[in-house]
Amino acid sequence: MKELPEYYQPWMEIANKLPYLIESHQLRACVNKVLPRSLAIPMVEVSKILGLPPILAHSDLVLTNWTKKDPKGPLEISNLETIVSLPGGESLRGFVLVTVLVEKAAVPGIKALAQAISAILQSNEDTLLKALQRLRLSIQDITRTLGQMHDYVDPDIFYAVIRIFLSGWSDNPAMPKGLMYEGVSTEPLKCSGGSAAQSTVLHAFDEFLGVCHSEESADFLCRMRDYMPPSHKAFIEEIHSAPSLRDHILDRGQACCLEAYNLCLEALVELRSYHIIIVTKYLITAAARARSRGASHLPEPSQALENRGTGGSVVLSFLKSVRDQTQKAILPLRD
Repeated sequence: MKELPEYYQPWMEIANKLPYLIESHQLRACVNKVLPRSLAIPMVEVSKILGLPPILAHSDLVLTNWTKKDPKGPLEISNLETIVSLPGGESLRGFVLVTVLVEKAAVPGIKALAQAISAILQSNEDTLLKALQRLRLSIQDITRTLGQMHDYVDPDIFYAVIRIFLSGWSDNPAMPKGLMYEGVSTEPLKCSGGSAAQSTVLHAFDEFLGVCHSEESADFLCRMRDYMPPSHKAFIEEIHSAPSLRDHILDRGQACCLEAYNLCLEALVELRSYHIIIVTKYLITAAARARSRGASHLPEPSQALENRGTGGSVVLSFLKSVRDQTQKAILPLRD
């Protein structure tokens, strides 16, 4: 569904023109760090119904913001389009739709995870082994799919344009006090911007595989769960409360399942290492290139956010930490 009912047509007209309205400065500028009452009140009320914070999150920009050009055609980038866009042109489209395909690549892994938990409950080692093999293949497919960012997203446009709209107003040096929601609160609200950490996928894989992160990283990831649809957050909590795969492997698992478990972790390490490469290109290298052109080349928020991810994390140290903790979860093989 691309359009809301007729009652909401004024909203849809603005949404469909967002890139033009922003680039032509026809939207009210938030120079006072205030979201006007006419936007703040409905945004907060709708967000309450959805169980989400009142800010653009991963579920808004990615999970519910795509449609097929040909409904009967394949779920491939050539047959996909965004529903609502932002400045960034084809790079914004590519960023959203490649991320959609990353979520698609994770589907077999999520299904395998559920099958593996069932196999543990039934003490069925053959089914568990097959599920772990499918999970590994899914993680590897996620890594391959993520590589399409190079084909569809220009690093300079991502850094200077797209990232501004994903930055949020929590842990944001450009907006240290947060954003005032007029008519909603007498104090500014602090909300994190859209982030890959708000996707259920890696949270689910970490919980299932028993990956334990550092206190700082775990706190950030836990906070990002509040930006997921409630059913997604509940799914992760269900995995957390399920029988431990890691304990099963250590206590009763066959050698082949131990090896398959480690291969899943190795694939996850490779995915996280590749994510670091992507972030280095689109954030660190793009920032250096922007500085070399002179400070006036970029809007102020980009300069203030140089070393931070869109969710507010100090990006490279966070990504390296979660990658290294995943590596540490790999178990020694039995003799």
